[in-house]
Amino acid sequence: MRTISTLFLAFLFLAKAEAQTPDTLRLTLPQVIALAQSESPGALLARTRLEQSYWQYQVALSQLKPTIGLNMTLPDLSRNIEAITLPTGADVFVRRAQMRNSASFGIWQPLTLTGGQVFLGTDLSRIDLFRTATQDPATSYFLSPLSLTIVQPLFQPNNLRWTQKLAPLEYEEATRAFAEEMEDQAWQAAVRFFDVFLAQLDLEAALRDKANADTLLRVSRGRFEVGRIAETELLQIELSAMNASAAVADARVNLQAAMERLRNFLGLKEATYFVLEPPVELPEVDIPLDKALELARSQRSEHISFERRLLEAERNVATAKANTGIQANLVGGVSLSKIGATPAEALDQPDLNMFVRTTLEIPILDWGRRKANYESALASWELEQMQVEQDRISFEEELRTRVQQFDLVRQRVRLAERAFEVARKREALTRSRYYIGKVGITELGIAISERESARRAWMDALRNFWLAWYELRRLTLYDFERQVSLVRRAGQ
Repeated sequence: MRTISTLFLAFLFLAKAEAQTPDTLRLTLPQVIALAQSESPGALLARTRLEQSYWQYQVALSQLKPTIGLNMTLPDLSRNIEAITLPTGADVFVRRAQMRNSASFGIWQPLTLTGGQVFLGTDLSRIDLFRTATQDPATSYFLSPLSLTIVQPLFQPNNLRWTQKLAPLEYEEATRAFAEEMEDQAWQAAVRFFDVFLAQLDLEAALRDKANADTLLRVSRGRFEVGRIAETELLQIELSAMNASAAVADARVNLQAAMERLRNFLGLKEATYFVLEPPVELPEVDIPLDKALELARSQRSEHISFERRLLEAERNVATAKANTGIQANLVGGVSLSKIGATPAEALDQPDLNMFVRTTLEIPILDWGRRKANYESALASWELEQMQVEQDRISFEEELRTRVQQFDLVRQRVRLAERAFEVARKREALTRSRYYIGKVGITELGIAISERESARRAWMDALRNFWLAWYELRRLTLYDFERQVSLVRRAGQ
C-alpha cells in the first residue's frame, strides 16, 4: 500500500513539473549563495531594514543641526464685530475691518553642550485698518530686524548629548546586523543547497540500486530455473526489487520538495529544475582562535549592542536622577523692534527690548515616586551590566566551540570520503562474487547497506563542513579565504 501511494505522489509531482516546463539551472554553492544574498526575499527585507535604520540615523543627526525657517501669513483678512477692552477697563463691542500680513525668518540652533536652544530671527508685520462707521483707514508696521532668544533647561538631562552618543552606535549596530543577515542568508542557502544536492544523490543512488536490483532479479531467476538457489531467496530478491522501485519514487518526491524549498527561498517565480555541482574542494584555511575572537569583538553587532545597552541604561539613570529634584527652565532674549506708519519709520532707531523668565517645578510630596523611579533605573543599570557581561561570555564561548570543532569537521570529511571509497570497492567486489556464486544474498545486502551508509556519512560530513564554514563567517563577519571583512560601510 505504501509503495502505491508513494508512486502516486511521485506521479503528481512529476506531472506538475512537466506541465510547468521548468528551466534548468546549473549552479555551484557560491552561485546559490550569491543569488540568496542579492534577490531572495530575506535579502530584500534586510536591505529595507538597513535603509530604514539609515534614515532614522539621519533624523537623529538632523536634531543636532540648525533649522532655518520662514513663516508667513498672507493675508489674514477679517470683518466682524469683536469685544475690545477700553482704557477704562470696560468691554464694548465694535465693528472691525482689517487685514494682517506678517513674515518671520529665523534660525534655531540646538546647543549640544548644554541641551538648550538658541533662536535668531527677524519679524515684519503690517496691519491695514479699513474704513468703518467707527474708524478711519490706517496702516501701521511692526519691524524687529533682530531678535535673539535662548531656552535653557536647568537640572535636567541633556537629551541632545545622549542622542549624539547613541545615534552613531545604533546605525553602526544596524550596519553590522545587515552583514550578519547576509551571512545568515548564505548559511540558509547552504542548508537548502545540500537538501537538494543530497536529494539528487539519493535519487541517483535509488536509480542505480533499482538497475542493480533488476539485473540481480533477472540473474536470480535464471539461477532459480536451474535449481541453484531456493525459492525463498528468489522471493527475497523480488521484494528487494520492489523496494528499490519504491525508493526511486520516494527519492523523486523528496527531490521535488527540496527544489521547491530552494526556489521559494531564492525568490524565483518560475518552475526551476536545479542541477547542483558538489563543493568537494575544501578551503585550506587555518582559523586561529585568537584571531576569530578579535574579529568577532571588532565586527559583530553584539559588541556594539553591549555598548549601546549600557549607554541607554546610564541615560535612564541620569534622567531618573534629574527628575528627583527641582525642574527649571530659563528663557531669555534681546531684540530690536519699533512700530511706524511706514517700513522706513519702523526701521529708524529701533528700541532695545530684553526679557528673562525662569520657571520652577519643586516637588514637595510625591509619596516616594521619583526616588523609586531612580532606584529602579539604577537597579536596571546594574542588571544590564551583569547581563551584558554574561551575554559577552556566552557569545565568546560559542565562538570558541565553533573554531575548535572546525578542524575536526574538516578531518571528518576526509575520513568519510575515504571510507566511502573503501565501501564502494567492497560492494563492487561482493556483487561480482555473488554473480559467480561465491557469496550469498546476505553478504551482498550487507555490502550494499555499508556502501550507502558510507555515502550518506560522506555527504553529511561535507554538508556539516560547509555549514560550519558559513557559521564561522557569520560569527566573525570575515571571509577567511579572501581575508576581507564582510561588513560593508556606506559607499562600499
